[in-house]
Amino acid sequence: MAITLGPNQYGKAEVRLVTVRRDGPVHHLKDLTVSTSLRGELAATHLTGDNAGVLATDTQKNTVYAFAKEAPVGEIEDFGLRLARHFVGSQENITCARIKIDEHGWDRIGVGGEPHDHAFSRSGDERRTTAVTIQGGRAWVVSGIDGLTLLKSTGSEFAGFLSDPYTILQPTHDRVMATSLVAQWRFLTPLAEGPAAWDEVYAGVKAQLVKQFAVVQSLALQQTLYHMGKAVLEEFPQLAEVRLSAPNKHHFVYDLSPFGLENPGEVFHADDRPYGLIQATVTRSDAPDPGPARDLQQGWLA
Repeated sequence: MAITLGPNQYGKAEVRLVTVRRDGPVHHLKDLTVSTSLRGELAATHLTGDNAGVLATDTQKNTVYAFAKEAPVGEIEDFGLRLARHFVGSQENITCARIKIDEHGWDRIGVGGEPHDHAFSRSGDERRTTAVTIQGGRAWVVSGIDGLTLLKSTGSEFAGFLSDPYTILQPTHDRVMATSLVAQWRFLTPLAEGPAAWDEVYAGVKAQLVKQFAVVQSLALQQTLYHMGKAVLEEFPQLAEVRLSAPNKHHFVYDLSPFGLENPGEVFHADDRPYGLIQATVTRSDAPDPGPARDLQQGWLA
C-alpha cells in the first residue's frame, strides 16, 4: 500500500479590507473580506518541509492591501481577477489561484433629506460575493449574494407530502414563508474580452430572485427556488448556472386558545432552530464544464 499526497492548497483567509476613495468632499467606501488560495507544485513543503516555492500567506495578505492602493478596487470581480492573475503570473510554481471576496454593504446616512458625503450606516447582514479562479490562462467567475432575507405572509403552501409513523406535520394551503437566501451564479467561460457588467448582472439577478419569491404561488420552497434560477438564466445568457441554498425559516401560528383568543394567522412563533434546508441547482443544458470551479460548487452543496 502506498501513501500519497492528495489535492492541496494554501492561502490567507478573511483579510479585512476597507478603502475610502476621497473625491473631494464626497467619499466612497468599500468594505471587503478577501480570502486567497493558491495551488501548484507544492509537494516539497508537505513532504520535506522545503518552503523554497512557498509564497508566504503574509505576503498574500500584503498584496491585497497593496493592490487596493495601487488602483481603485472597483467591482469585486475585477479586483479578484487582478489578484488571481498576479499570483499565477508572478510565481512559477503556482498554477491556480482562487480569490473569494465578500462585500459588506454600507448606506449613506441621510441628513436633512440628503445623503451625507462621508457618514455611513451598515446595511445589514446581506453580502455580495464572488469567487474568481485563474488556471491555465482561463478564468472562472462565480458571483453571488449571501444573506438575502425574504418573507411573504401568504402565497405559500405545503401539502401532499409523504406521511409515516413519525409524521405529525399538518398540510397547509396558507403559510408564512421566510428564508435567508444564498445564491451563486457561474459565468460562462471563456469570459468575454473587455469589462463585464458585473454590477448590472448583480442587480438584475437580485431583482429576479426577489420578484420570483414574491409572485410564485409556492407549493414548495423547492418549486420557488427552481423558478428563481430559471428566471435568472432566461434573463442573463452570459450565465451557465445558478445555485441556491435556502433555509426554511419556519413561522408557526401560536395557539392562543388557552386564553380564549382566536388566531387566524396573525400571531406567530418564529423558530430559529431547527430549520429545513433546501438546495437546488438550475443549469443550462449546454453549459460547459465548470473546470476548477467545480470543487467550489460541490463543496458549497456538501
